[in-house]
Amino acid sequence: MNVFVLLCLLSLAGLSQEWPYYGGDAGGRRYSPLKQINRSNISRLKVAWTFHTGDLSDGKSDPIRSAFEATPLMIDGVLYFTTPFNRLLAIDAETGRQLWAFDPKLRRDVGRNLYIHRGVAYWTDGKQKRLYYGTLDGDLFAIDATTGQPVSSFGVNGKVSLREGMMPVGGRGSLGMSSPPAIYKNLVICGSIVSDGEPQGPSGDVRAFDALTGKLAWRFHTVPRPGEFGNDTWEGESWKGRGGVNAWSILSVDLQRGIVFLPLTSPSTDFYGGDRKGANLFGDSLVALDAMTGKRLWHFQTVHHNLWDYDLPAQPVLVEVQRNGRLVPAVAQVTKMGFTFLFERETGKPLFEIVERPVPPSEIPGEQAWPTQPFPVKPPPFARQSMTREELTTIPESREFCEKLVEGAVFGSLYTPIGRKPTILFPGTNGGANWGGASFDPETRTLYVNSHDNGMIFRMVERPPGSQIPFRPQGPPFSRFWDKNRYPCQRPPWGHLTAIDLDRGEHRWRVTLGVFDELLAKGIPPTGASNLGGSIVTAGGLVFIGATNDSRFRAFDKDTGKELWVYRLPASAHATPITFYGKKTKKQYVVIAAGGGNKYNETFSDALIAFALP
Repeated sequence: MNVFVLLCLLSLAGLSQEWPYYGGDAGGRRYSPLKQINRSNISRLKVAWTFHTGDLSDGKSDPIRSAFEATPLMIDGVLYFTTPFNRLLAIDAETGRQLWAFDPKLRRDVGRNLYIHRGVAYWTDGKQKRLYYGTLDGDLFAIDATTGQPVSSFGVNGKVSLREGMMPVGGRGSLGMSSPPAIYKNLVICGSIVSDGEPQGPSGDVRAFDALTGKLAWRFHTVPRPGEFGNDTWEGESWKGRGGVNAWSILSVDLQRGIVFLPLTSPSTDFYGGDRKGANLFGDSLVALDAMTGKRLWHFQTVHHNLWDYDLPAQPVLVEVQRNGRLVPAVAQVTKMGFTFLFERETGKPLFEIVERPVPPSEIPGEQAWPTQPFPVKPPPFARQSMTREELTTIPESREFCEKLVEGAVFGSLYTPIGRKPTILFPGTNGGANWGGASFDPETRTLYVNSHDNGMIFRMVERPPGSQIPFRPQGPPFSRFWDKNRYPCQRPPWGHLTAIDLDRGEHRWRVTLGVFDELLAKGIPPTGASNLGGSIVTAGGLVFIGATNDSRFRAFDKDTGKELWVYRLPASAHATPITFYGKKTKKQYVVIAAGGGNKYNETFSDALIAFALP
């Protein structure tokens, strides 16, 4: 075995019994060297315990639906995770017994997309043990991991306002956190989720706070100010007060090199940019910063002048790639568009060629679409990027509905600007890949990414006189290219799990992911399904994934893609699992949140479920 790989595996082995980061490690690999559960015994995997949070909403008693998307941490035998109502819970990892709960008293009387939260971050100096997380209300908390109480010396009584210094004049719009912060030494590095319905709004700047005091350590302007690199990519003063360009997903940290990687999103508004002509850095860019100072080291913009909501939704994954007999530290970024971009970690040099290709202009008055977009030559896309009328679904109950939906519509390519006629584009606003991201196997240097093919259908319509911008997108409910049963309007498959060889930039295998039970009952082969959430990979030769909108939890052979195990959950698991070793029971556990609901179904649950061998 290569010495570098051996060192990596040995360092991971020290963490192998736990899951101390959202992504397993600070670089988001979602890999575990545990192999008690393996190909030979996976068929015997059973439920060990189930914990119910009590926090769920179907949108009836509360005005907003909930999404249980949390990925727990496991440290010193304790699981720490957040609920859709942003409560932080600690439970015994081997029994599911609750130890404590912290309630930030999330406001339930304000408009939101979903009640949602994905997790927390852990920090220790060897003596103190703290948990850090931000809420949808825009508060950053430091919580004592032992007692569940706020740390009084942090900010004001354990809390820092993330809204301070970030809101536009008048305080319009919302700012909060739905994903955990990143930790580097004594810094808590925070992205945010912001309102982006109008051009001006809350700032998407990324900030670092002192882990002990809560004081601001640095702030990176995601929309560059005058005199800063990238400001000239905004025409005139269109940078000023600009909303969006935030990091709502998960950041990654190279602890050895002191680099934090930001997956940034599109400028507001998402679908019209006539008031922000230019490439619009650092919108939709992977940005590498010095984690100690916030200074930009390098960046790559994946979409110029975004008009499609193709933001970067997934955590960058720190990987190694073999080049000329040596291992190169790299970072892999999967995208909504179905592309995988791969760069040298320190320099940002692409490890596979990326070419700028001409794309169509916009027909909307005042809009100026960027004339080219970047296409990686390798690896090949893992998601659908276009369709033709001839590829319309053949499922009888969908065909008539979908034929009416596409009447007078334009079938666009990946970067066709939305016009006045309904425009059908792949992927849709949810990808491709989404925040579930990818997992990485350092033994074979394989990246595993789940994706779905839910296209979007929009047309641009004029806004009322006096609006800040003249056009907005309009479409059917959720503007997704599906029928009343949420069956996509193109022929299946509609969801995949893809294994990508990062050394060669090729797919190792690709399998259909997910089913619709009612279609199976009619004799229709597995179609694949919408999915939100991600995978983990283990040294036991397994890829575990929930994510699919079919209430299933699955394990695949990591080398072949063969489905080895499937379990029917009480609701769909739109989350990413974890695995760890229980010192008392001497068992390996796999845990996943099964909350259902979200954007894809009407079955809701509050269950966190642990599996182990009998």
